[in-house]
Amino acid sequence: MLRILWTFVALALSATAALAQLPAASEGAASGAPLVEFELMTWPEVRSALAAGKTTALFYTGGTEQRGPQNGNGGHTLIAKAAVRAIAAKLGNAIAMPVLPFTPNNASAELPGTIGLTNDILAAVLERVSEQAIVTGFRNVILMGDHGGGQPNVFRAVAKKLDDKYAPQGIHVYYCDDVYFKAGRDFDAWLTSQGYPHSTHGGIPDTSEMMYLGGDIWVRKDLIPTALGDPPPPAGQSRTEQAAPRINNGITGDARRSSAALGKMMFDMKVDYAAKQIQGFLRQSQQAAQPR
Repeated sequence: MLRILWTFVALALSATAALAQLPAASEGAASGAPLVEFELMTWPEVRSALAAGKTTALFYTGGTEQRGPQNGNGGHTLIAKAAVRAIAAKLGNAIAMPVLPFTPNNASAELPGTIGLTNDILAAVLERVSEQAIVTGFRNVILMGDHGGGQPNVFRAVAKKLDDKYAPQGIHVYYCDDVYFKAGRDFDAWLTSQGYPHSTHGGIPDTSEMMYLGGDIWVRKDLIPTALGDPPPPAGQSRTEQAAPRINNGITGDARRSSAALGKMMFDMKVDYAAKQIQGFLRQSQQAAQPR
């Protein structure tokens, strides 16, 4: 694992400080890159893509929540749009579906940057859009999310419910959790091994990824030198269970050493981990379809 992480960091840190941002979707289309975003395709293009074997639908939810004073509230959604496009392109047989900008959370007047759903509403939306994709002609539906909280259990439950329902027809629904959790854990482990301070919400991983993807538009870089928040809670304890916060500015940890180079490393890991897990799911589907 350490060898893999060192490979990622070597690629990330070899870039210059002015790392090129991902092209906008329209720029990608104009440059001849494959069109992989459902919302930018016409219906004949979708039909042609399905006929050509692009029968995997990627639903990657984002979220709208405060992410500290230095980061835009839509960070989860903005990252999700870039990530799902990159994952679809890497897979080669998938289409990136529209990103849902709301996920389980609760608004706050004290830190007014969050608009959230309940778990039940998210489950109903995921079930509906997954079945709509199946009606459209997709044979595999992948659910992913760029937010923690209670979301993973919702994704897992919906995926199992729909997979049990449609598997007899050779159609499958899977929950890809490596894109957020495994990649996040491994990146945090690497940061710790290199002496970076621990952070969670609005910290180095969040801020760095937004710096890489969105630069000055997504991140208030002049606030990075002061991006210090509440100490992360001890293992096994939530932020709400923690003692009274020191600052309460939306950051949990220390984001002052965030950088675009670290953000590139985080983003590349997420795309790579997701692609590998999804490829494993698709192999399972193919094996299940083989006559016995």
